[in-house]
Amino acid sequence: MSQKTARIASTTRLYRKLHRWFAIPLFLFLTLIGTTGLLLGWKKQVGLLPKTEKGSNLETPTWISLDSISKVASNYATLTLKKSPEIDRIDVRPQKGVAKVVFVHHFTELQIDCATGRILAVNARNSDWIEKIHDGSILDLELKLGSDQIKLAYTTLAGIGLVFLAISGFWLWYNPIRMKKLKK
Repeated sequence: MSQKTARIASTTRLYRKLHRWFAIPLFLFLTLIGTTGLLLGWKKQVGLLPKTEKGSNLETPTWISLDSISKVASNYATLTLKKSPEIDRIDVRPQKGVAKVVFVHHFTELQIDCATGRILAVNARNSDWIEKIHDGSILDLELKLGSDQIKLAYTTLAGIGLVFLAISGFWLWYNPIRMKKLKK
């Protein structure tokens, strides 16, 4: 074996060892990220997103204020759901005459008629909790950390690990090809 092929073989053994030591602990995380990413990509097709209802009036000048919509949603969350009324966002769908209200501390969605303030639908936001599992922020939410500490650590480690596995995997595939060419 020539000196060059011996050096390539040595680095390939090192890549294989490092690849294995990175892959074993990252296996669970990357499988989880891949599975939840697949579900998020197909969320509309597999029914993870609730169907958007249609409001009674599509003419925006007749609609009630966002403040009124948020009060309806907060009251419903407090009195009926017995959950936190803190609103994360209100997504207005002008073409449907509906406002979707999503909460900060639970995965409930209220669809409210923008003209009347009537609640048209109450749904679980399954895609939201899957997204939080996907990016690791579910632990920040459950532990009530108030920041994205775990999410940032999780995505950083998973991202760096995935890049390293891709690069080392490439060299594990390519180095034997290089060695065969050198031997010829």
